[in-house]
Amino acid sequence: MGVAKNAAADELKSAYRKLAIKYHPDKNPDDPSAEDKFKEAAEAYEALSDPNKRARYDQYGHQGMGGNGGGGGPSMEDIFSHFGDIFGGGGSFFGGGGQGGRRVRKGSNLRIKLKLDLEEVANGVEKKIKVKRYVACNTCSGTGAKNGTDLKTCGTCQGQGQVKRVVNTMLGQMVSASTCPTCEGEGKVVTSKCDVCHGDGRQLHEEVIPINIPAGVAEGMQLSMNGKGNFPERGGVPGDLLIQIEEEPHESLKRDGNNIMFEQYISFVDAALGASIEVPTIEGKVKIKVEPGTQPGKILRLRGKGIKDINGYGRGDQLIHLSVWTPKNVTNEERELLEKLRDARNFTPNPGKNEKGFFEKVKEYFQ
Repeated sequence: MGVAKNAAADELKSAYRKLAIKYHPDKNPDDPSAEDKFKEAAEAYEALSDPNKRARYDQYGHQGMGGNGGGGGPSMEDIFSHFGDIFGGGGSFFGGGGQGGRRVRKGSNLRIKLKLDLEEVANGVEKKIKVKRYVACNTCSGTGAKNGTDLKTCGTCQGQGQVKRVVNTMLGQMVSASTCPTCEGEGKVVTSKCDVCHGDGRQLHEEVIPINIPAGVAEGMQLSMNGKGNFPERGGVPGDLLIQIEEEPHESLKRDGNNIMFEQYISFVDAALGASIEVPTIEGKVKIKVEPGTQPGKILRLRGKGIKDINGYGRGDQLIHLSVWTPKNVTNEERELLEKLRDARNFTPNPGKNEKGFFEKVKEYFQ
């Protein structure tokens, strides 16, 4: 908020008032980011003006304040109701002007599902999607009025956007305010409707929107693009575009967090004598070496061949689980060869002390 760490309550209130006036959506109708800055200032003031929250902030910084659980931050109505003393009551802080009680409309959000393959999830990708959404009418600039100018001050609320009612009680007169039913809080009414949008102030438009998907997203995760939702009727700020991630299964690779899992079958001969084999990764095929005497269940690790962490903390690995394939059917010739080996000294199971059993391998993997 641009104040010193030991700023007093009055100084905080003054700094917040300046920021709120500067970034109020009514004063910045063409800047979608203004509402976000307006909300950020409100969140900062709420935290710093509360002694307990401020103490946590001084000790732990921003991380100590906790998150909002993905709820998208406070609404405009929440801000006005919490800080009515700063806004001058009823959400107005522009003084005696005609727009003091006007509420800011926000359009509805759009929700889409976006399917990504494992390679796109692992490395990030830019997608271009076609979206139909309501945008401001070019003819009337979103006002709904003919030529954008055929508007008049609402006669019910006199342009305030609110109507006030005085009630006499035992404690004296009490004043309550509510949204004007005539202009719905806009302060103005349309005298002649726009010929293009017929008074709605918006038109349905098909748009190709580029979306940058960061590496490491997961199934069910939701991304948000501010201001890419629907424009509201007769002016305001557009809603957001919410993108829900769906992962398409890979034919052979499986995801486990930031790691990639792969099951590789090898023959008994390759396990006994060793071999060089190719395995798939998210970056293409690579060769791995199977050591002579490899036991079933051995896990090989390809470092850095997994998925990039969405928070930038490195990259996962690819784990290759080796399974020795036992043939179900053999020819007479193959049977004779195997019978000769049955009683051979080196083919009799004789695990050494250093051989790890199944449970030890599982325990080691999860450590």
